[in-house]
Amino acid sequence: MKSQDIRKAYLQFFESKGHLIVPSAPIVLKDDPTLMFNNSGMAQFKEFFLGNGTPKSPRIADTQKCLRVSGKHNDLEDVGFDTYHHTMFEMLGNWSFGDYFKKEALAWAWEFLTEVLKLDKDRLYVSVFEGNPAENVPFDQEAFDIWKQYVSEDRIILGNKKDNFWEMGDQGPCGPCSEIHIDLRTEAERAAVSGRSLVNADHPQVVEIWNNVFMEFNRKADGSLEKLPAQHVDTGMGFERLCMAMQNVTSNYDTDVFTPLIAKVEEITGLQYTSNEVKNISDEQNKTNIAIRVIVDHVRAVAFAIADGQLPSNGGAGYVIRRILRRAIRYGFTFLNTKEPFINKLVPVLADQMGEFFPEIKSQQQLVTNVIREEEASFLRTLEQGLQLLDKVVAEASDKEIKGEKVFELYDTFGFPKDLTALILKEKGYSFNESEFDAELQKQKDRSRAASEVSTEDWQVLIPGNVETFVGYDQTENEVKITRIRKVDSKKDGVLYQIVLDNTPFYPEGGGQVGDKGTLVSANETIAIIDTKKENNLILHFAKQLPENVNATFVAKVNTDLRTSTSKNHSATHLMHLALRTVLGTHVEQKGSLVNPNYLRFDFSHFSKVTDEELRQVEASVNAQIEAQLQLGEYRNIPIQEALAKGAMALFGEKYGDTVRMIEFGDSKELCGGIHVKNTAEIWHFKIVSEGAVAAGIRRIEAITGEAVKDFFAQQENALASIKETLKNPQDTLKAVVSLQDENAKLKKQIEQLLKEKAKNLKGELASQLQDVNGVKFLATQVDLNAEGAKDLAYELGNLGTNLFLVLATADEDKPMLTCYISKELVAEKNLNAGQVVRELGKYIQGGGGGQPFFATAGGKNVAGIQEALTKAVDFVK
Repeated sequence: MKSQDIRKAYLQFFESKGHLIVPSAPIVLKDDPTLMFNNSGMAQFKEFFLGNGTPKSPRIADTQKCLRVSGKHNDLEDVGFDTYHHTMFEMLGNWSFGDYFKKEALAWAWEFLTEVLKLDKDRLYVSVFEGNPAENVPFDQEAFDIWKQYVSEDRIILGNKKDNFWEMGDQGPCGPCSEIHIDLRTEAERAAVSGRSLVNADHPQVVEIWNNVFMEFNRKADGSLEKLPAQHVDTGMGFERLCMAMQNVTSNYDTDVFTPLIAKVEEITGLQYTSNEVKNISDEQNKTNIAIRVIVDHVRAVAFAIADGQLPSNGGAGYVIRRILRRAIRYGFTFLNTKEPFINKLVPVLADQMGEFFPEIKSQQQLVTNVIREEEASFLRTLEQGLQLLDKVVAEASDKEIKGEKVFELYDTFGFPKDLTALILKEKGYSFNESEFDAELQKQKDRSRAASEVSTEDWQVLIPGNVETFVGYDQTENEVKITRIRKVDSKKDGVLYQIVLDNTPFYPEGGGQVGDKGTLVSANETIAIIDTKKENNLILHFAKQLPENVNATFVAKVNTDLRTSTSKNHSATHLMHLALRTVLGTHVEQKGSLVNPNYLRFDFSHFSKVTDEELRQVEASVNAQIEAQLQLGEYRNIPIQEALAKGAMALFGEKYGDTVRMIEFGDSKELCGGIHVKNTAEIWHFKIVSEGAVAAGIRRIEAITGEAVKDFFAQQENALASIKETLKNPQDTLKAVVSLQDENAKLKKQIEQLLKEKAKNLKGELASQLQDVNGVKFLATQVDLNAEGAKDLAYELGNLGTNLFLVLATADEDKPMLTCYISKELVAEKNLNAGQVVRELGKYIQGGGGGQPFFATAGGKNVAGIQEALTKAVDFVK
């Protein structure tokens, strides 16, 4: 049974059981500050389990793209070494929100596996929670009794809290679970050792395929449990593992989820992958297999993350994606001998495989390909840099063991992998101190963990029920009551309080727009609200202190100055999006944005630099829309299909409900939940301040509006006045500047000529200072020239004959520079290398450099070290 058919069968089965089939949420989470990525099927439904929202249906099923590479669920380092861990995987899931419970969930799981898919019942084992008296959670007798109807008792395993009690996190919904495991070993292996003994023992062919979680508790901050108001079912089945079972193979990578990608890697590299059925393979072949598994797994994670809007970057979620891709690149570099970008060539295969169920990978195929190719090229250059740095480390080593701190520096600063370093060192006859490396890595992890450590107390509910309303589209202040509060303590921000209101005018951060700031005012006090965010469908108002009387009535007041500036920038973003599509073409799509009171930032897909003329056209278009005084058209809670029919643009990677809000300014129509001006005239003026590349095929524009433009023009006017004053107030300022530049160019040429002549004059003087050291004409001295003059002088002296070893030092503008010239005959005969010489002597001027064996330079920071460097130069020829 093909993977596509297995996926269809699952969704059709649960549709027949009254479940609403919903699309996968984006793999990148934009509206959940507690998670970087969607790491489980239930992540998009958290608000329903917490009672903060109402689902479209009490029964839902889907297949969810998941990514587990950070935090509690981190499988990255296992990927490739075994045959069943993945970074990205699909989770088939069915949910009940206060509807059915254990009886139906377990019956349907068994029916689907054994009657629809016809898996061998004798290969299946189930587990139930054994109970935990310390937490007053009993043995799951109900699940045990249900399973007895389908399997013999010797196939029911009692599991402890680690294996059979599922928790969303340290706090939140949780409950006992019942897993289904399958034994995929051969008949002979099964006869020799019982599958029961291998359940939850990390056996690669005895694996969990389905987990039925019965959400009935809430874990509080103090670790205690309380009953949830309703009982829920949350199930998750590993799609890749199910395919393995259905396709009679013993590795996920031998299923048709991965074999087309593996075939493409084989075609590109000329190397062969051996399936899990082949035994006793060589160490070399095993390394090849691991590398290919890493690559075909990682390209899925990276491609879908990019398609959902997360570009590789140096921080946050973008850094995680960059790290995954770089792991794949260096496995190819080290073990498959791939020195050119090639992973991007797997994207079309992936798009053909998964485009039917996940259309975003098809529609974003070109962008994904371009971004991965550029990232590959960039990291391969970094690897080359790393090789040069490693050569330097080896050259400076006092023995055959390199210090672990040095290897960690390469890893931390340049992204140079530890195992690649080990491999290269081994080839050179060196090793490194691994315990020192691990100690440095642990220190970094501890620093990172400490910086991100957050302690969150339980909610103190003041007014029960889900009564919160957002009124910020119509009001900037209104009377409110506090419904719940909690304390949050973090290393980064210190102690803060999160406050939820019964109705709020404060806009929570979302859609690129920053959260509102303002105050809560009662008869006796004023509390500053420093930020507003949304989490699990609750709008959280952040304050550094709580009111003395939390039960009082308050007036919530938004800072309207900040709100007004932000709304101008947000509306201008929409106008610019339309202008970019008009000027550059309809291929332009939004790939990210930031809207705050000071400026707007907009990332978009485009294949080349936006020219100055195109930027002028975009500016003119936006300002024309501002001058046209376009009224805001706002459509709240309209069906999404109606909004799309009206021409609204939906953004890739965003999660939309059945009803949406559409914002319209003339021809600009977008789905958006943000705050906007009532009329474009309020924006006053729009000015682009920068344009540049973010990644391959992605450009970024930063722009300003309103008061910021007035300030910008005032600064430009002041700068022009200063220039005029400096130039003695000429009648034609531009002509005066051009004249000054011409004069400067002439003077530069004259100086260059004078320095060349000075170098020629020095040639005779220095030639007389050459000493004979072991048959070598040696000179190390400081000269009063710039770097270019020292180079000319070195070559002039080099023309005098063979056997010359020369080191010249300069300190032009207090910047020390060493220039080394060695006759080519000496390089060959005495194995001397100018690059190695300047690297060594460069230490004395607190710098470094390199070059060719016969000519090299090194710059530094310490002028005082020049004399010592010159004194040590003779050691190379003694």
